[in-house]
Amino acid sequence: MPAVKEFALQLEHRPGVLGKTCRALADRGVNVIAFQAGPSEGKGMVRLVVDNPATAKTVLENERVTFTETEVAQVKLPHRAGELAQAASRLGEANININYAYCGVEPGTNAPVVIFGVADVGKAVAILDQAAAAARA
Repeated sequence: MPAVKEFALQLEHRPGVLGKTCRALADRGVNVIAFQAGPSEGKGMVRLVVDNPATAKTVLENERVTFTETEVAQVKLPHRAGELAQAASRLGEANININYAYCGVEPGTNAPVVIFGVADVGKAVAILDQAAAAARA
């Protein structure tokens, strides 16, 4: 599974702001793959993984949205009991702390994907790739 770019947006915490931002992305053909939102210090913290990070960055800049970019680990997990437990356990066994996680869907297949925010993305991706290969075998 890949390391992917995540955008963490700080939005005004009021009605319509998220919709306006997502509409601006959609109008430029940017598809949201995974999404998480919640309050943070009086603002709305929104995390997005999109199918076209370069265009998304341009849109967010044009909309004057405050955001940061970071790499996160994305893994496609089979839809069966214990898969999340196994992925999280493997990361823990490698001493990789999961700072946050959220879900989305893979474009084209609509398979569930999990996004892990971790300090060592490269190591996490390698471990999750090994786990996915073992699950397929």
